[in-house]
Amino acid sequence: MFFLLSKTLIFFTQPFVWFVLAMIWWVFTKKPQRRKLIGTTLVVAVLFFSNTFIFLEVCRLYEDQGVKIEKVGSYDLGIVLTGFGEYNNDLQRLRLHHNGDRMWQTLSLYHSGKIDKIMISGDTGFLTDRGLHEAEQTEDVLLKWGIQAEDIITENKSRNTYENAKFSAALLRDSFPELKKILLITSGTHMPRAIACFEKQGLQVDAFSTGHYTGKSRGYMASQYFIPSSETLSFWEYLLKEWVGYVVYDIVGYI
Repeated sequence: MFFLLSKTLIFFTQPFVWFVLAMIWWVFTKKPQRRKLIGTTLVVAVLFFSNTFIFLEVCRLYEDQGVKIEKVGSYDLGIVLTGFGEYNNDLQRLRLHHNGDRMWQTLSLYHSGKIDKIMISGDTGFLTDRGLHEAEQTEDVLLKWGIQAEDIITENKSRNTYENAKFSAALLRDSFPELKKILLITSGTHMPRAIACFEKQGLQVDAFSTGHYTGKSRGYMASQYFIPSSETLSFWEYLLKEWVGYVVYDIVGYI
């Protein structure tokens, strides 16, 4: 039930959904003053949420900034959280989307000798079956690329971040108690919620964040200050999802 409710809640965290609902309200509202207020608010909201500079400065306050791979020590295990792929049922292959940097950096850590083993945690976050079974399908790809089977651990039950932590912790306690030093790998905006979930499960992990929107240095282009960006609207979806997710997880005791 929580899984279904969380997906519904996430739908309503999208600025685009707010804009559509506001436009519908504007169309069907009869009172001129109310129409004017809704119209003005809608224009201001669109300009705000499509401004790249505003988004990046807000995101900077929350996103884990990450570290250079050269400064990472040696770890027994790197846990990479899924949510980086989609499955093409026609071509029968996994493809990476905007969170694909999680896997890219995991491979860099592994081949650099920073992590000895890779745990892939997560099945699918979709409500319906779309052919995606991300941990297993990613494992198949890694095996084809020549990574040794003994260096891959697959947690293929979890559907969200809470379950990532719960099932990963249980699997490590039951089957791999010798793996003590663990690096958690996920996106920068996802890291605060993810690391809180893992620590709640009693699993001490260090953070290695990926897919950053921001960085320590600022170097904005003039267009990012003034020109609205439809892409920035989608960026807000991921950030708002994390804010709402963190609050909800705190309320229900997942973190």
